[in-house]
Amino acid sequence: MIVRVRRRVGVEEPAAGRRSVYGVTGLMLALALVAGCTGEQTSSPEGPSSAPVSTPSPAPPIDEVTPNALGEAVTIENVMAHVRAFAQIADNNDGNRAAGTPGYDASLDYVAGLLRTAGFDVTTPSVDYERFDAGPVSLTADDLKVATRIVEYSAGTGDTPVTAAPVTVTGLGCTSADFPRSVRGAVAVISRGTCTFADKARNAESAGAVGAIMVNNEPGPLTAATLGPNDRPAIPVLGISSDDAERVRSARSVTLAVEADTTRITTRSLIAETRTGTPDDVVMAGAHLDSVVEGPGINDNASGSAAVLETALRLGSSPRVPHRVRFAFWGAEEDGLVGSTEYVRGLDAAGRAAVALYLNFDMLASPNGGYFTYDGDDSERNGAGAGPSGSAGIERTFEKFYADRGIPLAPDDFDGRSDYGPFIAVGIPSGGVFTGAESEKSEAQAEMWGGRAGEPFDPDYHTARDTLDNIDTDLLAVNSSAVASAVATYALSTAGADGVPPVGERRRTNDG
Repeated sequence: MIVRVRRRVGVEEPAAGRRSVYGVTGLMLALALVAGCTGEQTSSPEGPSSAPVSTPSPAPPIDEVTPNALGEAVTIENVMAHVRAFAQIADNNDGNRAAGTPGYDASLDYVAGLLRTAGFDVTTPSVDYERFDAGPVSLTADDLKVATRIVEYSAGTGDTPVTAAPVTVTGLGCTSADFPRSVRGAVAVISRGTCTFADKARNAESAGAVGAIMVNNEPGPLTAATLGPNDRPAIPVLGISSDDAERVRSARSVTLAVEADTTRITTRSLIAETRTGTPDDVVMAGAHLDSVVEGPGINDNASGSAAVLETALRLGSSPRVPHRVRFAFWGAEEDGLVGSTEYVRGLDAAGRAAVALYLNFDMLASPNGGYFTYDGDDSERNGAGAGPSGSAGIERTFEKFYADRGIPLAPDDFDGRSDYGPFIAVGIPSGGVFTGAESEKSEAQAEMWGGRAGEPFDPDYHTARDTLDNIDTDLLAVNSSAVASAVATYALSTAGADGVPPVGERRRTNDG
């Protein structure tokens, strides 16, 4: 999703260092998985790709787990080896690793191959969902352009825009009685409020409208509006600001041109669990594995996936720690946190109580980035409230890591835009680190971390330019060690001043 002068660090060859012998069998298995479990060659825009994906020989698990030892073991050289592998996978598969594509499947196979060979218990639960893809949209009123946004899951207009008279709906469009007879063959103009956008649009369609325009009931554009994936109307639905309502309502005709498509997708997440530690008091760490359709997703989120993967490999599948550790690589985060949402939804009360905490790592190397941790105690009093009990302790754990290195850390709101969202929704304490996405770096932040004020933390967020050149390896090196240090901290103990509620308390909460 999100020091000195802003720079984009090119890809360097890893420094020479000790690497274990992976074993001929393990290496061949991982290479076979990367090429595709079926043995079929994936394709690129130029045809079948023959470019090999380099599978690194992983270093062995550390002998004794401590936060410092695991943090030091997760090196930028090894993390970047995984990042480069994900970039090559995208290059081999139409330039992206989006859920439901061969690029995503190859990414998952790469991770699964390494973790299975390392001895982890690996599962790949599948999920079906509908992905909404929107292209350009436009709205004109008497040939004058009107600023508009698509309502998610709207139907498209195809090659022929919809042109019709606008008809203002009385009331809020929540009942059929709100729609006059004149709406048949027209575009219904409906105010926001009371019922869902889907209800309003379905009522408009039932009344014979050929399109619908939703008017915001407060200043500003209509944002985050959706019809939902189920029982959608077959007419195009757009949204406008209240400032433009009169222009639309008084027009002789309006024209809607909407490029949109909804596709049925089947994808998988990956869950890898250690074989030691108590199974009813589990530490979870995760990152989303998918990219957007528009690009390879190297900062967002090969950076987080690579750091979590290398942490798992250096921890090992049978570490001498009291807590079981579960690593998650989520599918379809970019399509609405689908993988993590379905995973949490599938946990029964005992399964939820068994998860002591969840650590999320999404975008760890933004090229104009900063150092953020999720605001578990809501100290900023901005946006969402505090996380579930224990989230404040997780925030303090990260604060100590960065303070020990003389790096200023800033809180980031639990706004629900990444895979921690489903966990905090059911009361599981959560935290993590982040380097910024599309929002702009302030003057104060540029003074604190370097970089360029007035530009996004990641200027290439969600674009085809999110490539290897979009990685700041200085940030990634520090943040990868932070991932490992936090995982080791809680694998050793979830109690103490920075701990989380004990399992007995969690069980009583879930039973109640």
